[in-house]
Amino acid sequence: MRKVLTACELCAWSCGMEVDLKAGRIEDVSGMDDHPLNRGKLCPKGASVRDYVYSEDRILHPLRKEGDEWREISWEEAFSTLIEKLQETGDNYSPKSLATIIGMPILLGGSSTVSFIRRFMDVYGSPNCFSPESICYRHQIIGQTLTLGKFCVPDVSKADCIVVWGHNPHNSKPPLAWQIDKAKGRGVRIIVIDPRRTRVADMADIHLQVEPGTDTALALGLMKAIVENELFDEEFVEEYCTGFPELKEHLEKQSMENIENLTRVDRTDIRKSAELFANSDGSCIVQGVNSLDQHATGVQNSRAIAILHALTGNIDSEGGFVRSSRFHTNYLRKENLLDEIPIGIEQHPLFYQVWNTHFGEGQSMYLYDALLGETPYPIETLIVSGSNPLITWPNSQKLAKGLKNVDFIAVMDLFMTETAEAADLVLPAASFMEREELCDYYSVIFGIPYVMLRKKVIESRGDSMSDVKFWLELAKGMSGDFDKHFPWKNPRDILKHVLKPSDHTLSELLDEHPEGIMFGDVQYGEHEKYQGFKTPSGKIELYSETLENQGHDPLPTFKEPKESIRSEKAEKFPLILTTGSRLLPFTHSQMRNIPKLKKLYKAKHSTQQCFAEINPVTAGKFDIKNGEEVKITTQRGEIKATAKVTEDIIERVVNIPHGWNKGNVNILTDNEPADPITGAPDLKSELCRISKARNF
Repeated sequence: MRKVLTACELCAWSCGMEVDLKAGRIEDVSGMDDHPLNRGKLCPKGASVRDYVYSEDRILHPLRKEGDEWREISWEEAFSTLIEKLQETGDNYSPKSLATIIGMPILLGGSSTVSFIRRFMDVYGSPNCFSPESICYRHQIIGQTLTLGKFCVPDVSKADCIVVWGHNPHNSKPPLAWQIDKAKGRGVRIIVIDPRRTRVADMADIHLQVEPGTDTALALGLMKAIVENELFDEEFVEEYCTGFPELKEHLEKQSMENIENLTRVDRTDIRKSAELFANSDGSCIVQGVNSLDQHATGVQNSRAIAILHALTGNIDSEGGFVRSSRFHTNYLRKENLLDEIPIGIEQHPLFYQVWNTHFGEGQSMYLYDALLGETPYPIETLIVSGSNPLITWPNSQKLAKGLKNVDFIAVMDLFMTETAEAADLVLPAASFMEREELCDYYSVIFGIPYVMLRKKVIESRGDSMSDVKFWLELAKGMSGDFDKHFPWKNPRDILKHVLKPSDHTLSELLDEHPEGIMFGDVQYGEHEKYQGFKTPSGKIELYSETLENQGHDPLPTFKEPKESIRSEKAEKFPLILTTGSRLLPFTHSQMRNIPKLKKLYKAKHSTQQCFAEINPVTAGKFDIKNGEEVKITTQRGEIKATAKVTEDIIERVVNIPHGWNKGNVNILTDNEPADPITGAPDLKSELCRISKARNF
């Protein structure tokens, strides 16, 4: 027996994990006691890692489609096929006609993995890299950067008041939920803003059940109560903020009666929440991973949250919005970026770059038309790594048509996903237990200045290969400048190069400190140390001239959802559909084939398939009974689900989790950009109708 310390990768958070090995096989797993994130705990996904890694469903050899059948091939043939196709695409069309889609397992493999793939695309000559951040999380970074000049996280462990806004951490972010549980135990006041009654809402002192799509209006109501009742930190605002007179005038124009009507939240509760947030010693807002992004006002929602912190002086302070020291590494993209911009960036330049912050991706909601051979130009070859967009991206039917139109698709994954089934070449990916990666993003996501090496715990099963090794071997087979820009012999050489600026070595993280290293501090008082903020004005920009100059609202302003319940469309589709809520046993479309996790889901939800959550009053209006099959219809299509009639959701709202093959909610959703700043679609407040499924 021997024990290996590593980091999980079955969701976004990378909890510390102790793996017991026997004869080279995983015998048992448990939470790592000294890991600063999870302190010995694991969620059900982490606890099921053995079943995941040794699943009989794993793809273990490269596969090539011949007709409707798959033929097992060697890696040599796989590389030869792909290299020939890449050369043909570049010669006969344009390097831009190659696109890559990377998923969460790649994004969360660490910055070195992501930037390495982008380096390949840079050398090849294509700017067209896409990821889930087109619909998730990036919009928060952009909103905060435009306001604060940086990205901060809530200092939950030291807060006296915590606002949980559009977030269900017990299902989607267990390490955060454990922190909030502790906070509640020491008497911290909690406000929850969510149309659904979740576990954290049951713990709350105040629960504001906002109508989906009206969060911006609610945020303006909170600001109005803070400013009009002089609850704001006058000294902080005067010294460190710009645009307060314009914000004050903007708030004076807002009617609390109108805000109450829009949000369906009592104005008295809005005022109580504002007072509690403003008067507590250290307040922070915990924003959902994407719940406030996927709106017509996605960026403005994040700006509003940053502004609420700024008005109350909860920036760079204990219990407020903070950030920690950054771990310095070599970034692997080419030094000189391509002159070409990715698809979707002409329409949404701030999605690509805000001042000196460069994000370097395309807006994937515009990729659909390129896949269909339309604007701005056709995509001929597509490589998909660790992503299943046919299930997890909106408007699945349009995307499926686009994929059928692409000349050649290669998918690298552990399992035969719906997207892999649509490919010409499927490549076996190594699991996170079978590769080495640098986990260097704890400081960015959690404010914990900590770095850890994700270890190679076991030998790769079959012919499975790590993502970095795959892209390195692919580069070695390419002609042109690839030799010059890919001098490394193996993935370890790449990690050593990445670590050079950090003053830490690979052997240190591998052998001397396998438990990881704390390398810095939480940066309390950062704006005092650096004499301001990294914005054009040097201050927090409540009023954004950058947005104004690009034709956007310079202050957070409520806009009706793209499909509003107050529009004529509501006559045909009278209910609000909100999607994307998380299920603890699964991550997006992943792990639904693991028996333990399927059993856990069924025990919780009394079904083995997709469910539609509706209020009893709504169910009564449409003669829907709990547990029966129902049909949900939008302008895009219709699906079948099991009705879950519950008081835990407000009236005239239907909540459907995503990730299912049968009952794929993204058949119902739209990929059309809703947020004019970033191009994010509106997935939280589209319109639908519900009926019995007898004629489905």
